[in-house]
Parts: sequence; C-alpha cells; structure tokens
Amino acid sequence: MKFGDAFTYVFQDPDWFKKLIIPGLVMLIPIIGQIAVLGWSLQVTLNVTRNASNPLPEFDFGRDLGRGFKAFVVSLVYGIPIFVLYLPIIILSAVAANSGDDTMVMLIGIGSACFGLLMLLYSIVLGVLLPAAYTRTVVEDSIGAGLAFGEVFGLVRKALVPYLLVLVGTFAASFIGSLGSIACAVGVLVTMPYAFAIMGHLYGQAYMEAKELRTY
Repeated sequence: MKFGDAFTYVFQDPDWFKKLIIPGLVMLIPIIGQIAVLGWSLQVTLNVTRNASNPLPEFDFGRDLGRGFKAFVVSLVYGIPIFVLYLPIIILSAVAANSGDDTMVMLIGIGSACFGLLMLLYSIVLGVLLPAAYTRTVVEDSIGAGLAFGEVFGLVRKALVPYLLVLVGTFAASFIGSLGSIACAVGVLVTMPYAFAIMGHLYGQAYMEAKELRTY
C-alpha cells in the first residue's frame, strides 16, 4: 500500500485547485453539501479501484449526491450501535441528576463511563469497517453491498494492516482538514475537500489490497 500517494496524488493534477475549491464551496450547503462531497470522495475511491491514471475527479453534483446518499445510508446503519450505547448514558445521566444518593450517583457515573468506553471502542472498529463498506457500496453501486456485513468483514480481515493504515490516514486527513479553519477560515474550502480526497484514495488502495489486485 502506497500510503504517501494518498497525500500527494492531488497535486499531480494540473487542475487540482479547481477540483478542490468547487467541492469546498458545495460543503457550505448544510447536510446536502457534505453528502455530495462524500460522494465525490468516493469517486476517487472508484477511480483508484479502476487504476485510473488521474484519480482526482471533476465534481458532478447530481452524480456525487446520489453516490454520497447511498454511502450516508450505509453509515447510518453502521452507526446504530453508537446510538444504542449512547442511550443508556442519557438515561443514567438523567437518573443521576435526580438522585440525592451519593453512592447511586457514583455507581451511575461508573456505568456511564463503561458505556462511554464501549462507544469509543466501537468508534475505532467503525473507523476500520466503514471504509470497506463505503468501497463495496460504490464498486457494486448498491447500498446492499455496503450492508453485506460478512463481505465487509472479509475485506478487512484479508487486509487488516492496510485498513488500519486507512484509520491512521483518516486521523491525519482530519487534522489537515482542520488546518484551514485554524490558519484562515477561507482555507477550509481547500483543506476539507483535500482531506476527503485523501481518504477516498486510501479507501481504494485498501480495497485493492484486500482483493489482491495491484494498486498503482
């Protein structure tokens, strides 16, 4: 897996700025914009799986929104355990707020911490599984493909190290994306889509490793 390529391939495209700034502007649209840019990043994934020589795509709102919506639905399903684990925390917090017993408050606090730890652990697992689910969704052009849990687990099992590298790359990309808001609010219009482009490339590379195909 060529980890560094995910961070450099963008700038090999002579039109990289235009291809980043348009998704950056679209991201200003609440919810719909983020879903469309997710779909655009997954076009990068698709291009990598097809060995495209120039994987950074032009933004196509309709196409990317449709692809992003499918991925969004998949992410909602995978996120159900987060909600299930968070619900007891809400209930326990409400009980603690109305309880005058210090012992009860302490026990409730411990219980909330345990559920919080489970949420953290599942979030890490989700960070490994979701890229594989997203990639199956776009490659097969089907929500069902992303929800075929056995196939998704199989991809991750066959290429655990690459998918762990995707998780590391996702953290790095998220940090890069945040730099735009720290340095200059306008800069986020470039750094955020750049972060999405990084993640899309990593998803494609990991999938190719899992399928035992040659990545470029």
